[in-house]
Amino acid sequence: MVNDTLRRALADARLRDVDVATRLGVDPKTVQRWVAGRIPHARHRWGLADMVGRHESDLWPHLEHLNGGASQETVAVYPHRGSVPSAVWRALFGGAQDRIDVLVYSGLFLVEDVEMMRLIASRARGGVRVRMAFGDPESPYVRSRGAEEGIDDALGAKIRSALVLCRPLLDAPRVEIRRHATVLYNSLYRADDEVLVNAHVYGVGASRAPVLHLRSAEPESLTATYLESFERVWVAADPVS
Repeated sequence: MVNDTLRRALADARLRDVDVATRLGVDPKTVQRWVAGRIPHARHRWGLADMVGRHESDLWPHLEHLNGGASQETVAVYPHRGSVPSAVWRALFGGAQDRIDVLVYSGLFLVEDVEMMRLIASRARGGVRVRMAFGDPESPYVRSRGAEEGIDDALGAKIRSALVLCRPLLDAPRVEIRRHATVLYNSLYRADDEVLVNAHVYGVGASRAPVLHLRSAEPESLTATYLESFERVWVAADPVS
């Protein structure tokens, strides 16, 4: 049976079979089979959903019954942070209507991205509240994390560089930057009810650790659990003037 929902979503996004095939690394005939009704593997479903800006359950609603309704809020799972497409980062922050929250130790990859910083500043000028919490470079937890990753004091240096690079954001309205001294189990990148959760794995840098892409407005969801953890860290963090 033809997947009319997927066909319309691709048409609305102005994506041809060859465009999808190129991005996902498959043959265009494979994309045609998906539109014709074949169910893609999970990683391809997640990639397709990201491309058309829809949830996986919107494109393949019957999968909810096959998996017992689990993971409805999971938009995608990436093996490491570098595998998250740049378009996903831009869509996350660019689509924020109410708030953007970032919780990291250094987040240097983000603040070094000039276009991403401009995008976040633009959202702040548009009325979005922006809160960014970086690790305190003098914190024993930062030193411990640096030792775990095998980079020792380099993590503290990365944080100091990140704080310098993000200071221009303070010129925009509704932007707050703080330093926290907590054990960080995940880095969080949040826009409204959507969050990218970058796991911290012992001995592995965050750039090589998995990322969960979650979306939910439900109070008892996984998404809410991670967002609540941000609030707990934020309250205890010190403002950067």
